Amino acid sequence: YQPTWESIDSRPLPAWYDHGKLGIFIHWGVFSVPSAGFNSQSEWFWTYWRQEKLPAYVNFMKNNYRPDFTYADFARDFTAEFFDPNAWAELFQSSGADYIVFTSKHGEGFTNWPSNISFNWNSMEVGPQRDLVGELMTAIRTKTNLHFGLYHCLYEWLNPLYINDKANNWKSYDFVRTKAMPALYEIVNKYQPDIVWSDGDYEAPDTYWGSTEFLAWLYN
Repeated sequence: YQPTWESIDSRPLPAWYDHGKLGIFIHWGVFSVPSAGFNSQSEWFWTYWRQEKLPAYVNFMKNNYRPDFTYADFARDFTAEFFDPNAWAELFQSSGADYIVFTSKHGEGFTNWPSNISFNWNSMEVGPQRDLVGELMTAIRTKTNLHFGLYHCLYEWLNPLYINDKANNWKSYDFVRTKAMPALYEIVNKYQPDIVWSDGDYEAPDTYWGSTEFLAWLYN
């Protein structure tokens, strides 16, 4: 395949995906510690609190945490102490699902695998001290016939490199070339997911993300 939309769109859907009836989507990350969604997505907690300063989130922090508490402080309580990937796999298999999609990284930037790109902000270096993606992948592939997928958010709300590229109207590429795309290539090479559920691309054009280049590489 060539890095053009015409070439990429010519690729047929895998038969299993075309006929799949039920999938299970799992959002899990540092945002699961406050678990405060207020009729919205709890996974957006950080940006709703610090960037948009929505009253419900600001008041939640004011009423429950010390004034100097940061979002990064939540990570130490993201311990995953009851995470049993084998039990999860058995449950998913018994549900009749055809595939699962697990969060590798959301907009907070925390990776659920020991990423070489996300220094000190990944599940091996802080919090669980485990490779959550790898453990679940192994359980799914050894104990079920389900397909294993990964959700991966491209952008990171408060990453200074991303904020700077956005301010430059996507004419600079520091974030995408040093963080976003290297992390995406990393999970594909390391875990070989059957699905890559990419998200968080909508603020910037596909040319910023190098979308066609990545997809041509993936399909080839």
